Amino acid sequence: MRTRLLIAATVFAATAVAQKSGPRTADGHPDLSGMYDIATLTPLTRPGFLGERMSLTDAEAKALAESTAAKNAKLNEPSDPNRPPPPAGGDGSEGPAGNVGGYNTLWVDSGTGAFKIDGQWRTSIVIDPPNGRLPPMTPAALKIGAARGKMNRPNRGDAWWMADSSSPGPYDDPEVRPTAERCLLGFGVSAGPPALPVMYNNLKQIVQTKDKVMILNEMVHDARVIRMNSKHEPPEIRRWLGDSIGHWEGDTLVVDTTNFNDQPALSASRNMHVIERFTRVDAKTLRYKFTVDDPTVWTKPWTGEMVWPATDARIYEYACHEGNYSFAGILRGARRLEAEAAAKTAPRK
Repeated sequence: MRTRLLIAATVFAATAVAQKSGPRTADGHPDLSGMYDIATLTPLTRPGFLGERMSLTDAEAKALAESTAAKNAKLNEPSDPNRPPPPAGGDGSEGPAGNVGGYNTLWVDSGTGAFKIDGQWRTSIVIDPPNGRLPPMTPAALKIGAARGKMNRPNRGDAWWMADSSSPGPYDDPEVRPTAERCLLGFGVSAGPPALPVMYNNLKQIVQTKDKVMILNEMVHDARVIRMNSKHEPPEIRRWLGDSIGHWEGDTLVVDTTNFNDQPALSASRNMHVIERFTRVDAKTLRYKFTVDDPTVWTKPWTGEMVWPATDARIYEYACHEGNYSFAGILRGARRLEAEAAAKTAPRK
């Protein structure tokens, strides 16, 4: 009787653990399939005044969530129909000057609070370096970045260090516009790797099989296909999202990505190497940890981690396509400004 009770208790405990950690696939691995919403108020890098402080108190986390909610509620109030027009030459930012702003707050979905890991409300996604900031850039990257700043080039979100004084201006042709603006990749590092939260459309869907794991990104419907227990493609084959291969280390899915092209989503180079780790914390949460190594851009690797909470929300069409209507206006507007500038400097007859 005692043996049977011990066996029953062991089975019950194992079942409870399995239920807590979520379902498993037929081959025994954690089933990571599902929909996740990674929107968060926790920033990628830690505000400098926090130093190496990794966590917020409960009161600080509550204050952050409440102040953000109050700000959004204020911005979503009905507009005064009798308000004056915004000032000429507004820079597109919202503020007391009444500039137009790039987005109505209705469309912004950057989360309702910070995320918690190991019982701590994190102050940044980056955890190494310990100050929660990105490591120093290499001298070469700094030098070319400074030249880029003098050229007043846009923040392309791609291989900006390839720019030089002979490069075309930011509005000379569609190819030098940001990849997100061209609907080739989501802005920020939405699809990854590493996959990071942005201003909106933060849903991810994981579909898992024995041989492949697919991560569908809501923005620009980028789909990463991770080949399990495989080898990287030859170095001459380069991809927007790199070449991802995966394997299991216990209950953690480890994804190794190389072979990026010259315009990866993260402002890195084709030499970037990313290691990601997906671990199920419970039935409704994944722990996502990653390390970025790009000796072309940063003096040492850096690491971040966050949670991916499950959601019942669904991914709908992100209606963005290359060659959209905006480009005709962007390029035509640039030619108009150039003509006006030339007319002002032309000698009078």
